[in-house]
Amino acid sequence: MSVRHAMLALLSEGPSYGLQLREEFEARTGDVWPLNVGQVYTTLQRLERDGLVVCEGDSEDPRGAHDREAMTSSAQKMFKITPEGLRELDAWLRTPPDLSAPPRDELVMKILIALRVPGAKVSEIIQAHRRYLVELMQQWTRIKEDADPADLGLGLAVDAELFRLDAVVRWLAAADGRIRRVTADAALAEAVPPNTVPGTGVPGNASATETSGSAAGHGAPATPAPPAAPVALGPLPRSPLSTSRKVRTRR
Repeated sequence: MSVRHAMLALLSEGPSYGLQLREEFEARTGDVWPLNVGQVYTTLQRLERDGLVVCEGDSEDPRGAHDREAMTSSAQKMFKITPEGLRELDAWLRTPPDLSAPPRDELVMKILIALRVPGAKVSEIIQAHRRYLVELMQQWTRIKEDADPADLGLGLAVDAELFRLDAVVRWLAAADGRIRRVTADAALAEAVPPNTVPGTGVPGNASATETSGSAAGHGAPATPAPPAAPVALGPLPRSPLSTSRKVRTRR
């Protein structure tokens, strides 16, 4: 939340005192973000230093710097936005906020740290935070129901908070599901020996005969394979010595 630019936005409607700016700020934001009056005057002094606001009649003040400093600390000082302040306000309204890096969300940090704490029951921790967020959503819903429908600032602020809380609740549910799946997969991987055929419990380098025997008899000896059927052979070739030619022997 930029109090600096909120003050510029209020002053763009016309000159105002510090106390008036604080009341207008809280009214415009639906009293969702209370503002300390000291913060208002500190912000206004910095805006005046940067030339974005001026004190009405400051240029005609003949009392000098000392009296001007006393006037700065007065709760009755009237402030007015400058042309440079209007340009600064317009540029801020048109510039998207930097959302490239995730914020340091305390709830996210708690869940990530709980994953590393020995003995921590992360699922129970998630559910405790989820119940608290649901209660907050119910409180904001009651505020919305009791509010004046014409109060646009309060309605928009409550809607934004409800959407934000709903997103956090959804993230907690998704985180719980992911943690449960990863934990179950890790437990299964530890229970099954390495290099094991899925669904059989048999080492992956076992022979087919051992696999079938183990699967069929749960460790009983494998059934021997039947003998191969005889192969039908054609007529044997005639021996070279069984011809009609007589072999002449040497005397």
